[in-house]
Amino acid sequence: MFKRFKEDIDSFIQRDPAAKSRLEVILCYPGLHALMFYRVAHALWVRDWRLLGRFLSHVGKVLSGIEIHPGAKIGRRFFIDHGTGVVIGETAEVGDDVTVYQGVTLGGTALHEGKRHPTLEDGVIVGSGAQVLGPHVIGAGARIGANAVVLEDVPPGVTMVGIPAKMVVGRDKKRSKEFCAYGAVDGADDPIVRTLEAMRAEITLLQNRVQELESDVGETQKEPEKKLDVISSAS
Repeated sequence: MFKRFKEDIDSFIQRDPAAKSRLEVILCYPGLHALMFYRVAHALWVRDWRLLGRFLSHVGKVLSGIEIHPGAKIGRRFFIDHGTGVVIGETAEVGDDVTVYQGVTLGGTALHEGKRHPTLEDGVIVGSGAQVLGPHVIGAGARIGANAVVLEDVPPGVTMVGIPAKMVVGRDKKRSKEFCAYGAVDGADDPIVRTLEAMRAEITLLQNRVQELESDVGETQKEPEKKLDVISSAS
C-alpha cells in the first residue's frame, strides 16, 4: 500500500513542473487527496462494504472537489491535475499512467445496469473540460483535447478534438509515448475549422469567377453599341 502511495506521489511530480517536493504534493494536491479516498473507498466497495465506501467517497468529493465513484476501476500512477469538477462514474475503467485535467467527466449515457461508462487504456490524456460519455474504449496513448465531447471509440495513439470529437492527428507510436499536457498537440487543427476554411476558399473562388463572367457579359453588351455608334458616324 505504501509503495503504491509513493508511486502515486511520484507520478504527480513527474507530470507537474510546479510540484517541488513530495511533501508539497501530499499537502497541496487535491488530485492526490481524491485518489487516496478512492483507494480506501474502492477497497471497501469490493468487499461489499458499499454504503461505507460510498460515504467515504462522498467525503472525499466534499474535501477535494473531485468525484470518483468507489465502483470505478483505476490503475496505477493516475494523475489528476488541478482536479476541480472531475467526475468518474461507477463502471469507468482507467488504465495505468492516465492523466485527466479539471472539469473532465467520464460519464454514462444509459440508465441500465452493467457497463455504461468509458474505458481509458494506458497512457491516455484527457484535457480540461472534456466529456467522454458512454461505454466507449479510448485506446492506449490517445489524447482528448480540451472541451471535446467523445461519443465513440477512439483508436490508440490518436488525438481527438471538437464537439462531437473528431480525429485531427493519426496514430504516432513515438508521439503517443510522450507526455502532452492537456492533450494539446502542436499543429493539430480542428477538423471543423478546416472544413470551414475550405468552404470559405471555395466561396471566394466562386465569387471571383462570377465577377469575371459579369465583366465578360458587360463587354459583350458594349460591342453592339460600339457598332451602332460607328454606323451613325458614317451616315
